Amino acid sequence: MSHAFTSDFRDRMAEACASFPRIAHSGGELKRAAVALTLTAADDGSGQTAFVLTRRAASLRAHSGQWALPGGRLDPGETLEEAALRELSEEVGLDLPQSEILGLLDDYPTRSGYVITPVVTWLEDASALRPNPAEVASTHLIRLDYIAAPDAVDFETIPESDRPLIRLRISEEHHIHAPTAAVVYQLRELVAGRVTRVTELEQPVFAWR
Repeated sequence: MSHAFTSDFRDRMAEACASFPRIAHSGGELKRAAVALTLTAADDGSGQTAFVLTRRAASLRAHSGQWALPGGRLDPGETLEEAALRELSEEVGLDLPQSEILGLLDDYPTRSGYVITPVVTWLEDASALRPNPAEVASTHLIRLDYIAAPDAVDFETIPESDRPLIRLRISEEHHIHAPTAAVVYQLRELVAGRVTRVTELEQPVFAWR
C-alpha cells in the first residue's frame, strides 16, 4: 500500500479499519484509556503520510519526558472515541469531528493497570497542532514509510519476562517501546495489509509502574 497522503489512502485506511477483526479486552479490573493514532501529512514536503507522536512534558508526575500518543483515561460516561478526541483537543489543540475517526485497533492491557484502545483518526491540516505545554513538550510527525522499513522494528528478550520486548525506531537517534510501540506496530502492519496481534508484546520494566 502506498503511504502518500491522499484521499485514496484515507479511503483505504478507513476500509482497513472497518474490516479489522478487533479484539476487545473483556476484563473489568483494568482502567480504561484511549489513545489517538492520528494520520496526517508529513512535515518534510515529501507528500507522505505520518502519525502524530508527542514527547510528554518533563513536569508530569507519571512517565514524564517519554514518547507517547495523545490520550488518557476515560472520563465517566465517555465512549472510547469521545475520550480520544477530547485528549487530542487537550494535549495538542486538535478539535476533530467524529467523521474523522477511521476505526479502532486491538485493546492493549498495560503493566500499569490500564487497557488502552487505539483510535485511528485523520487530520487534513497538521498546522492546527498546538501542543499544551502543561502536558506536551513537543509534537513530532513520524512517517509511515520510515517505520515500515524491515530494520525499524526489533524484538528483544529481558530476564523479567518471557514475552518479546518490542523496540520501534522513529529516527536515527530515538526508539519507542510498548505500549506506544505496540500500538504503532499494529498500525504499521495494518497499513501493509496484515493483521498482527500485539497484546503479548512486552513493555520495558521502567513502564511497569
